[in-house]
Amino acid sequence: MANNQNDRQRNNNEVTFEIKEHIGVIEERKDGWAKEVNIVAWNGGQAKIDIRDWDPDHERMTRGITLFEDTAEKLAKALTERYNDIPAAQRQQEAPQATAQATGGQV
Repeated sequence: MANNQNDRQRNNNEVTFEIKEHIGVIEERKDGWAKEVNIVAWNGGQAKIDIRDWDPDHERMTRGITLFEDTAEKLAKALTERYNDIPAAQRQQEAPQATAQATGGQV
């Protein structure tokens, strides 16, 4: 998968990508799709940290987020500080409240 390359044609706009490195799977769904963290070069550009859902064959994907290395490092630092500063029990209590706020009360 590290050198998985694919060309796609959409509305006469060619989108190409190459997965340079698979970092990890964040979440797997029953239908085989998985939210992954990879290093991906899009349209022949500079490879970036990429977070998005991929089909099992890495031919189709959802919209996602790409981050330059320095931005990804800042995100990792912020998350590390959050998870080191807040005890796990408190995070578990806060998670349903945050989800309810983000979804307008629908959990």
